[in-house]
Amino acid sequence: MIKFIRTCASGIALAAACATMSAQQAMPATAPPAPPLTVANAEHLSIERNPRISIARLLQLAQAQVTREARSAELPTATGSLTAVDSHAGSRITAGLLNNPSVYNRAAGGLTVSQLITDFGRTHNLILSAESRDKAQKDAQLASRDDVILAVDQAFYLALSNQAVVKVAEQTVAARQATSDKIGALAASKLRSSLDLSFANVELSQANLLLLDAQDAAQESMANLNALLGSETDEQHTLVDETPTNAEPPPDNVEPLVQIAFASRPDLAALNDSYTASRQFSAAQHALGRPVISALGAVGGTPVRSDQIISSWYGAVGANVNIPIFNGFLFSAQARESDLRASAAQEEVRNLRALIARDVRTSALTAQAAFHRIDVTRQLRDQSNQALDLAQTRYQLGLSGVVELIQAQLAQTEGEISYASARFAYQQALAALRFQTGQ
Repeated sequence: MIKFIRTCASGIALAAACATMSAQQAMPATAPPAPPLTVANAEHLSIERNPRISIARLLQLAQAQVTREARSAELPTATGSLTAVDSHAGSRITAGLLNNPSVYNRAAGGLTVSQLITDFGRTHNLILSAESRDKAQKDAQLASRDDVILAVDQAFYLALSNQAVVKVAEQTVAARQATSDKIGALAASKLRSSLDLSFANVELSQANLLLLDAQDAAQESMANLNALLGSETDEQHTLVDETPTNAEPPPDNVEPLVQIAFASRPDLAALNDSYTASRQFSAAQHALGRPVISALGAVGGTPVRSDQIISSWYGAVGANVNIPIFNGFLFSAQARESDLRASAAQEEVRNLRALIARDVRTSALTAQAAFHRIDVTRQLRDQSNQALDLAQTRYQLGLSGVVELIQAQLAQTEGEISYASARFAYQQALAALRFQTGQ
């Protein structure tokens, strides 16, 4: 019987060991922790990996090819031809044309070259317009880069803020748990009422809810940061807090910042370039009614030919002048359309300048308010800590009830969260001000 029990025990132990090994093999490997991430590193990664920046770069490269397309009209065009014809004897093409050309049996090859001499500025203005749009696309690429950097900075500091709130919530849970345990011991000894213990447990539950909300917000902000960094995985970065303890105040004089923004904002430069391109395109459209002078040359050989074709080779040069006379007012309508679109582009520039001036002023005001909020929340935190120490001492001495202690704990938690949030909110405001001024 004893031997049977020992055998069963050995079998159970072996099965447990096998199950443990199987569970360990089935468990996925834990992803290695991501290296520490500073805000500068986050900006660098976003520039390398964010698809918005790649899209802007590809669009700029595509626009550069449009400039080459427009410039091709000024270059010669050469076309090689190989022709073989077997025709009915004595046949002529008699329908569809005013003339009556003969068709001869032949096999020939040749080269045709054409060259634009002048169209009185139309092609030149089209090239200038394409170059201006290429420049506008380069500025738009810089604007996309600044947009992404602003989003990364704000997401980074928001993630830092949420992580700081998580730490405060964890400390709050620990403090509330200690208070609940202490009051529970006093209630068990009949030194405190069960009502005090109920209040303490309610506050402990609220602290746990605060922790859950803070953890959820931290995970959400980290997911947003990963998306801006161009990552599809759930990387848990260790964010490095380089926020100075004593932050420098924002500039007091806003008007110089507005002028800096006018000179530095890439989106305004892109809109100015687009307006220039519209004016140049309008000038090209006005040249539609002018003559177009071009040269044409052809040369080739006819080794196989009918008796009517005497020479074995051919060659000819000439010039052609196309003079528009009337096309149902098409050219005048196109010119008028381009003028109106150029005027609309000019108004878009004026509108953006007004918006930039407004945004710079409001961003500066927001940064100033956020800076002053740091001092206010620091005082709130210090005073709430002192109030909590006094409330705990009074409660331990029996000079106050649990309600006063709970209120002091709530004020202390609010003070810690407000101070942590204010520090990173100021960094977000500074990032927005840098973006608005194009810095």
